[in-house]
Amino acid sequence: MTPPPARRRRTGTNGAAPAHNLPRRGAVRRAQAITTYGVGSLIAVDHESFIVSGLDEAEQSWSRDESPRIHERRLARLLDIDYFRLPPASDDTSRDGLRVRRFPLMHSCPECNDLQRHRDFNPPAGRSVCGTCEVDLVPSRFVVACEAGHLGEFPYWQWVHRSKDRGGSPTAQCGGKLKLRTSGHTSSLRSILVSCTCGQAPEVSMEGSFRRNALKDLGLKCRGARPWLGASAPLQECGLLLRTLQRGSSAVWQPVLKSALSIPPWSDGRADPLAEHWDALREYDERDHVEIYLKGVFKGKCPVPLDEVMALLEAEREEDPDGEAAPTFDHRYRALRNKEYERLRAGNDESEHNRDEQFVCETPLGDQSVLDPLGVTGPMLVKRLREVRALKAFTRLVDAESTTDSKEMPLSEHPLRWLPAMEVRGEGVFLRLDEDRLDAWERAPAVAARIERMRTAHQRVLEERAEDPSRVTPSPATPRMVLLHTLAHVLINEWSLEAGYPAASLRERLYAADDMAGVLVYTATSDSAGSLGGLVAQGEPEILDRTVRSAVHRAEWCSSDPLCVETEASGTGGSNLAACHACVMLPETSCEHNNILLDRALLVGTPDDPDLGFFAKLLTR
Repeated sequence: MTPPPARRRRTGTNGAAPAHNLPRRGAVRRAQAITTYGVGSLIAVDHESFIVSGLDEAEQSWSRDESPRIHERRLARLLDIDYFRLPPASDDTSRDGLRVRRFPLMHSCPECNDLQRHRDFNPPAGRSVCGTCEVDLVPSRFVVACEAGHLGEFPYWQWVHRSKDRGGSPTAQCGGKLKLRTSGHTSSLRSILVSCTCGQAPEVSMEGSFRRNALKDLGLKCRGARPWLGASAPLQECGLLLRTLQRGSSAVWQPVLKSALSIPPWSDGRADPLAEHWDALREYDERDHVEIYLKGVFKGKCPVPLDEVMALLEAEREEDPDGEAAPTFDHRYRALRNKEYERLRAGNDESEHNRDEQFVCETPLGDQSVLDPLGVTGPMLVKRLREVRALKAFTRLVDAESTTDSKEMPLSEHPLRWLPAMEVRGEGVFLRLDEDRLDAWERAPAVAARIERMRTAHQRVLEERAEDPSRVTPSPATPRMVLLHTLAHVLINEWSLEAGYPAASLRERLYAADDMAGVLVYTATSDSAGSLGGLVAQGEPEILDRTVRSAVHRAEWCSSDPLCVETEASGTGGSNLAACHACVMLPETSCEHNNILLDRALLVGTPDDPDLGFFAKLLTR
């Protein structure tokens, strides 16, 4: 049952609603608390709307039983924290749950058409209905946000009382009551009408409210509201341009997710008891000093042998990126991927470890030479893996894939030594492309020209979304990256058809750089879909040979051809070429890059240039 809202009392300088647990009828899975309904996001439950509270409250409300700690040292070090915590599951068996606040506070009554704050309707305790009409209240469809991550109520009063000339802006309240109604003539914003009973301003529609400068013309700028942190959070100095958004728009909240695979020597869990002490241990170079520290902390009973501690410290120092005294976050994240790539290539036999080992990667027994005509090499059977995905921050109006730290909104007002995360245990198949053949293909002028079109379009999108285009992260589009990305998509589609895996239960992990050319396809869900060896069996050379050939032949034709293969631009801002939902696009849970930077022509060629494709020799035209 929904807790009673605040009635006839002020809730703070920024009008934030009090926090309470998410209603039981709005259950949220643990994975959704990271990817869909994380801190600062909006949740629609029946006819009500809530915003997920910050981690400051989670620190006090999440119980250790329902929100246990999990460890992944490499990722924790990258994010400068000590550990992670699983979000509590919001279901009927949970005593805990996500803390939420009602947002937006502005509601309308479809019966009397009043438009005002929720508490001003005097709803009965535990219900969201008009106290006079006794009909369900409707949360405001519109909110405002800025690129710094702040979120606020749409300024209905200023919109109604705006001056006839664009430069004017209202400054004083009129004493009237706002009304909202729909004319029903069309489904556009023109049919949503807002008025005021003061009679000083005519009834206006919401048409034009989504213009980039619509609120700037009213003299409004962002005041730095953070309703997910509650009334005690002070307003931040901001002043950025405010944009009007639909409450359910994906631009309202995008998670900044960072992930890592558990690889040796951290994958057996033996180092977990030392999780909160690594920063201190790294200050010591001498074995004797490390021993003295451990004896002092654990009173002579360290759970990890000293030799293993020294080996772990050495392994950690090896992951430090070379060439920079103070490496950037992106550089360190690439170094983390590099180590995963090296370990996937080298393998980790199950026979050499105990049952607690979380990373088992072995060479298939079949003859790998059958893959040589494909340009595929080095397949590995990842029989056991563990991935930790952490919610680092979130963005609004800015693409989370290419954001900078200045555009990321932290999850708490005060720095915390942990972040919410989920862990996935499953299996996968890793493969690489032949470097010599790949280098020759990348140097082809037609390939370079095609990639340059995609890169230019993607870079333009990034710059249009940024306040300062000169500081935008360069687009990651390269021939190698787009080829591996598209190959991963067609493999996932093929395995979903041939091996019985739902496409949404598989996920890609790309290793595309000057010194990397690999892709890992693995089970992406936290349930049992595809975790009993079925995916690993697809990595045997004979089966993989048939799979790649079938996937390439299937990608040769799309039901949207010739429009799809001959398109000059598709996808967000033209960042795709020959790619659509009928051929290579995947569910959002499966793709690392939100279904952009895809082009199946790089796999199979085009009718005008069949040799453009990396796998063109496999096709008979």
